[in-house]
Amino acid sequence: MPETCSTTEAAGRLGMAVRSVQLMVDRGELQAWKTPGGHRRILLSSLEAWLAANAGDAEPPAPVPTRRPLTLLLIEDSVHFQNLISLVVKRELPGAELHVASDGIAGLAMAGRLEPDVLLIDILLPGIDGAALITSLRSHPQFARSQLIVVTALDEAQRAPYAFALEGVPVVHKTALVAELPALLARATANLATPA
Repeated sequence: MPETCSTTEAAGRLGMAVRSVQLMVDRGELQAWKTPGGHRRILLSSLEAWLAANAGDAEPPAPVPTRRPLTLLLIEDSVHFQNLISLVVKRELPGAELHVASDGIAGLAMAGRLEPDVLLIDILLPGIDGAALITSLRSHPQFARSQLIVVTALDEAQRAPYAFALEGVPVVHKTALVAELPALLARATANLATPA
């Protein structure tokens, strides 16, 4: 039985790239010598010793699928309510990313770029009102799983002209944000966890 092996043979036994084995030799982790032609010859005893010492690490860990954090997009023109909703979201969903748009046009552009999990939308917005925004979002399949929550200062009678867009969308009045938004966020995130 030969006492040495090539870097290619060592790489095969270790399940590594040839370059990784070369670097291990350069760092002194494997004992080797070079042929007159410049090829490394690795001592099998060194290779066996490394394998024994790193037996627990021999199987590389399976890659953990990276999941993006829960992404929310708030489309609201009032800085006061942007701040209030931001505080509620941070308290209820600490690992979530909250993005904010101050008008309907910017909100629509950000929604297309971010494809958020949850959208919190005011009805009365500069640019495009919330109802037109919701209608537009619903017409695009990429937002089929996105959860919508309407945040508004309009009472039920004032919301009547926008009813066509609000059907099936939870609505929270701005005066009840702190009390009602946490439950709506919990329901929205639970709906996201349900398979489509």
